[in-house]
Amino acid sequence: MLGWYPGHMHKARRQITEALPEIDVVIEVLDARLPYSSANPMLAELTRHKPVLEVLSRADLADPERTREWVAHFDAQADTRALPVTTTNARELKRIPRLCHELAGQVRADRDVRVMVMGIPNVGKSTLINGLAGKRIAKTGNEPAVTKRQQKVRIGGRVALIDTPGVLWPKIEDQASAYRLAASGAIRDTAIDYVDVAVVTAAELARRYPEALQARYKLGALPAYAPHPDADRVEADGPARPDLLALAGFDGHTILAEIAARRGGLRPGGEVDLHRGAEVLLHELRDGKLGRLTLETPADIPAEPAAEPAPDEDGTPPGQPA
Repeated sequence: MLGWYPGHMHKARRQITEALPEIDVVIEVLDARLPYSSANPMLAELTRHKPVLEVLSRADLADPERTREWVAHFDAQADTRALPVTTTNARELKRIPRLCHELAGQVRADRDVRVMVMGIPNVGKSTLINGLAGKRIAKTGNEPAVTKRQQKVRIGGRVALIDTPGVLWPKIEDQASAYRLAASGAIRDTAIDYVDVAVVTAAELARRYPEALQARYKLGALPAYAPHPDADRVEADGPARPDLLALAGFDGHTILAEIAARRGGLRPGGEVDLHRGAEVLLHELRDGKLGRLTLETPADIPAEPAAEPAPDEDGTPPGQPA
């Protein structure tokens, strides 16, 4: 379980809540490589009564087949559309104003469709807004939380955008999501142990894209292993959680060590610098040098916990004598 809540994010939540009554449509910018993990459940709760356009950014880095699965997943939801884009591609962005009008429905002829742009840090919100505006309006950067305040931008097609700071939620409960966010760079590299992130990522890539991993780093046969039957481990601040390496079925530590050895991480005496291997793997993954990869599919969304049965009218638990 990963927890934090910087002060500017608390302020951003308050600003979003105050502005929402005047908003017609919400654009949530998601990373196309991890649409579930990069979706903020807090924002979903705040905007549940508004139509939503899910913009899957960095689609040029994502697996096209997996992206089609995600678009179908979102389009099947009420008042929701999904659009994969490369945020620097002006032709792809031209569809966004029209989709906003379709989602908004009837709007008075004397005003623009009001659209709030949301998303966690470092998913491409500012690049998207600059692309829609046709000029540099919002500050961009390859690190979390570049946008610090709300700003309004009027673009073509009778659409007015309200940009919001990237907002993370107080606690990331899903361990797999935390590691995927860290691998993508949405979480600062100091939030989770850097080598641990790379070890888990190496195992996940071996499971999902073994050929891409082998080709990029000239690896031999990947070191598959049988998951231990007692793969659950107990976190210090929470319940037992599955061991992600055991679930992947690959020894991420061994894979990372081989990457490090092949990319300048072999020290005198044969010692392997795992941090060097982590730098190589995570930087190249973020830059798309391993190819078009997606780290999760709709099938990876955790099942909702079963609802507790309602008590009997007299307040006793169901099935128990009064």
